[in-house]
Amino acid sequence: MFEKISEMGHEQVIFCQDPSVGYRSIIALHSTVLGPAAGGTRCWPYATDAEALDDVLRLSRGMTYKSAVAGLNFGGGKAVIITNGRINDREALFRAHGRFIERLGGRFITAEDVGTNATDMGYINLETNFVAGTTDRGGDPAPWTSLGVFRGIQASAIYKWGTDDLSGKTVALQGCGNVGYQLAARLHQAGASLIVTDLDAQRASRVADEFNAVAVAPEAIYDVEADIFAPCALGGILNDQTLPRLKAKIVAGAANNQLLADHHGEALSKRGILYAPDYVINAGGVISGSIALAGGDETQTRQTVERIYDTLLKLFEMAAADHLPTSLMADRLAEQRLQAGRKTAHTP
Repeated sequence: MFEKISEMGHEQVIFCQDPSVGYRSIIALHSTVLGPAAGGTRCWPYATDAEALDDVLRLSRGMTYKSAVAGLNFGGGKAVIITNGRINDREALFRAHGRFIERLGGRFITAEDVGTNATDMGYINLETNFVAGTTDRGGDPAPWTSLGVFRGIQASAIYKWGTDDLSGKTVALQGCGNVGYQLAARLHQAGASLIVTDLDAQRASRVADEFNAVAVAPEAIYDVEADIFAPCALGGILNDQTLPRLKAKIVAGAANNQLLADHHGEALSKRGILYAPDYVINAGGVISGSIALAGGDETQTRQTVERIYDTLLKLFEMAAADHLPTSLMADRLAEQRLQAGRKTAHTP
C-alpha cells in the first residue's frame, strides 16, 4: 500500500469509519503544494476496498492536475464513501463524514461528486465549513461542468475541423446523469445529433425523448458511427478493448480518469483521434466551487469556465509542436505549475 501511495505521489491517505451509522470512507490528499486539497466526495458501492482505494488515489491525483492546469490555488484530494448500495440515514452518514473532514483542519475541502448532491453537502456543512457545493456556496456544480465540457468540445472541433459549429455533427454520449443530461441539452441546442447510453435505461430514454436522440445499449456505444465520443460516466473506459472500436475523431467528455493507463493517450494519438484531457475539459465544477469559496460571483465563474476553450486550444497546439499526445502535454503543464509552486513554498 505504501509503495502504491508513494508511486502516485500522495501526501496522506486516511481511512475513516463510524460503524454506528454505517460510515466507511477513504480520504486521499494528493497534493497541497498550491493550496488546500480540493475534491468531491463520491458515494459508491465498490466491490472491494482495494477497488475503492485505487479509485480515490487516481481521482485525487487527477484533481491536483485539474486545479494546476486551471490556474487555481488549490491542490488535489478526493473522498470515497463505500456503501452497500443503500443508505438508511443520509444526514447521519454525511455528518460523520463532515466530522472527519473537520479534523483535517482545512487541508481538504470537499464538494459533490458521483452519488452525492447539494443536500448531502449541507449535512457535511453542519459539521465543518470546509465544503463547497451547498446552496449558498456555488450550488450544483453540474451546470458549470457541462458548460466547460461543451466549450471544450467546441474547441476540439475548431482545432480538428476548422469550425466550432457542431450542427450536423454526431456525438456519442456515454452517461446521462446530471452532467451528461445537461451536456446533451447544450449539444442538441447547438444542432448536434445524439446517440446516448446509460447503465440506467430510464436516463437514456429521457435524453432520447427530450433531445431527439437515439438510445443504445451501454456496450454498443463504442461501436456507433459518430464524429465525437463524449464519455460522461465512470473512468477507465478508454482501454485496450474499447479503443480499437471507436470510430470518432474526437474524444471529449466529462468523466474523470477516462484513460485506463497512460499509454492509452498515446494510442489515441496514433489513431489520429484528438483527445481533450479529462481533467482539463471537466474543470468547470471545481472552478465554480473555488470561486464560490473565494466570494466570487456567477459572472466571474462563467468567464473562468469559458476559458477552458482557450486552454484546450493552446494545449493542442503545444502538443502538436512537441509531437506529444495531448494527455502527456496536459501532465507536463500541470507538473510545471506544481514545480513552480514547490520552489515558491521553499523560498525564504
